[in-house]
This record gives sequence, structure tokens and C-alpha cells, in this order.
Amino acid sequence: MTDRLALQFAHRSLCLGHSASLRIPVRSKFQVQIALPFSFCSAHSPLCSGSSLVLRSKLREISPINASLNSGMSNSVVNEAEPKELRDESDFEAIFSGGDFISVCGFGSLLSERSARSTFPELINFRVARLNGFRRVFGNVAPIFFERGIAKPETKEISSLCAEPCEGETIIVTVFEIKKSEIPAFIQREIEFRFLAVLPETLDGKLYDKPAVLCFRSTDEEFFQVRCKGNEDIFLQHYGRHNIDKIWRDDILPCRVYLRHCILAAKNLGETAYNNFLDHTFLGDRSTTIREYLASSGSGIMEEEPPESLKFRYGG
Repeated sequence: MTDRLALQFAHRSLCLGHSASLRIPVRSKFQVQIALPFSFCSAHSPLCSGSSLVLRSKLREISPINASLNSGMSNSVVNEAEPKELRDESDFEAIFSGGDFISVCGFGSLLSERSARSTFPELINFRVARLNGFRRVFGNVAPIFFERGIAKPETKEISSLCAEPCEGETIIVTVFEIKKSEIPAFIQREIEFRFLAVLPETLDGKLYDKPAVLCFRSTDEEFFQVRCKGNEDIFLQHYGRHNIDKIWRDDILPCRVYLRHCILAAKNLGETAYNNFLDHTFLGDRSTTIREYLASSGSGIMEEEPPESLKFRYGG
């Protein structure tokens, strides 16, 4: 690492012609540069054009999922159809009160039941669902790929997947239940993400009556200020030791082993899930689909075998 850790949080905005910068000193050798204000109106935004983001102090509600609600549905279910951000364990408890389990949405490696069970050995009720109003994007650097020796920083093939709100988009996901006692470990494992309580629907269009947790796109600023509590040592523990100074990027490409794994996992769920993954998962530019990527510069990925030690973990 250099003597100064510069996290770039600049967000190009089509709504605001410029961004003001604020430097926040962190100890003696580190500085975090934060670009303000933030806008969600650009093409590279977590939200597609036409969507809106309303910030709340505790739970932040994002534009409702475009799911059809039956006219006779109770108000409680209608309210749950609006995604709510879960900021900490107490929010999880509030949303999932009255039971011993919480539901989780898988959209990447967790499309694989084998992967899901390797992460959550005691999960139950693994099934396929549809989530409206979201898309998948390869837009975040994953330290685990460096730790497992499958990241290729020289070609920028270092990205994992995130989900982000996008009006008019739909993704096929998996849903399963884990014990509420696993919430702290779940939050720590997915520390770079924010968490939404969303309401998926079955493949034949029936809205779930209970919400599920979705890991969705965050920002470098939020990760540093909220997850790291403004402490550079925590950031270094998670990312800096791999010479990563920016997590959320639009100029990186999928980790090859991971992408192959996700595609195989989607294929194992059936043709609908497979085609949905290819056509509704995007590179960081948010315009190139995975189907297009595999037909161009990503050709050959599906023919590459994972390292021997990872063949089971990344075998679809």
C-alpha cells in the first residue's frame, strides 16, 4: 500500500453538473476522498433511469418492486412489497419477527444449491423464484478471489456480482431459509453489501407472503463509514491487504472461474433461469450482457476448468 489510501467515491452525475469534494482525515497517513453530492441519475447509477431512492434514518425504502398484487391481499403483505433496507441486526429481527428462520435470495453463486449448502449447511426449502425491479451487475471487487488465487488483476477480471434496483428488469433467483441465529455471520460474510428485504414471486407470478433478504449494491463511502466505522485498519483487513482501494467499479470484468460457476448454476435450474442469467446480467458498463460478453472478449470462459482444489466449490 502507498503512504496514502485514496478511496475515490466520485459518482458521475447527469442530474448534477459537478460534484464537490470533501476530504476526511483518517489518522495520520490516510485520507478518504469523498465526492459529494451523490446522484443516482447517471447511466452508471445503482438505479436505472426513472427509479427513485428515498433515504430513511433507519429503514430506507426503494421504489416498489413491479409485482402484481392481488386485490384481496392484506395491507401487511402490500407494505412488504416495498423493499426496505436492513441496516443492522435489529432491522433483521423487526422484519423477520415471529419465527426462527429468515429467507435469503441467491442471485450469483447461491443459484447453486451445492454452493448455498456449503455456506449455509442447515438451509431448508431451496427453490427458484422471480424478483422484479432488479438486475445483476458485475461491479464489485471480491477479496475472496484474491485469497483463492483466481483473481486476475492484470486483466481486471476480479469482479463478483451484485444486485441493484432497475425499473423494468427481472432476475430469476433462488430463495431458501436459514436460522435467525446465522444473521450475524451472514452480515459479516457479505460485509461489502447493503441488505434489502424484498418480496419475490413464484415463476407463475404468485407473490410471496414473506420477505427475503437480498444483498444489493453499496458504495465505497458507505462501506468505509458504516461497515469500517471510518477506521482504515478495518478497511485494510478486508481490502487493503490485497491492494484494493476501491470496491465498487464500472471498469472491471467478471472473475472467470466465478462467472463460469454462476452460469452453470443457472443452467442447472432450467432454461428459464439460464437465459435470464445470460440476458439480465451485465458487465460494469451496464449495457453489455453476459451473453454478449461470452460471444466476444469473454469467449472461452466456459471451457476453462477451475483449479483442482476449487472444482467442487466452483462446479456449478
